[in-house]
Amino acid sequence: MKLIVSDRPLTLAEPVCRDIQLIDLSGLQITNCVGCFGCWTKTPGKCVIRDDAVKVYPCIAASDKLMYVSKIRYGSYDTIMKTMLERAIPVQQAFIRLHHGETHHFQRRVASKQAVIIGYGESSDAERAVFEKLVARNAHNMNFESWRVVFVPEYELEQTVEREVLAWEKS
Repeated sequence: MKLIVSDRPLTLAEPVCRDIQLIDLSGLQITNCVGCFGCWTKTPGKCVIRDDAVKVYPCIAASDKLMYVSKIRYGSYDTIMKTMLERAIPVQQAFIRLHHGETHHFQRRVASKQAVIIGYGESSDAERAVFEKLVARNAHNMNFESWRVVFVPEYELEQTVEREVLAWEKS
């Protein structure tokens, strides 16, 4: 499955997005994780909070080509994207493994992914460096087989998304 998760609405050309699921987080009701770990103990693999996040994280887990589109805020994802990624914890298990010399959670039916993370908006070189490091550190927990980070000004966002989707078609 090819999936784009965006923190804002995107208007993409129809031929570009025909085999792609596009999720606009800005139109969804997603509350903060409360850290109860019910998704690991009480209802394994399912968040106990019943909001729109429960429809999104299974799609993230199933995707093999994934694009996150987020405004950069202080070297991190914007609020709604960060909230969604935190709420995706049910795709992991409470158990720990050694992976590439580091401890990481076992995944719960999570496909290996080719990921593109598009950060848009005004950001300094320092913020970009922090963001790239954040994505690299999260890559193992998100089961990224490969990933790239692309920075663009907001006015180039939709063209960049389309260009990246077309690159998926060629790979």
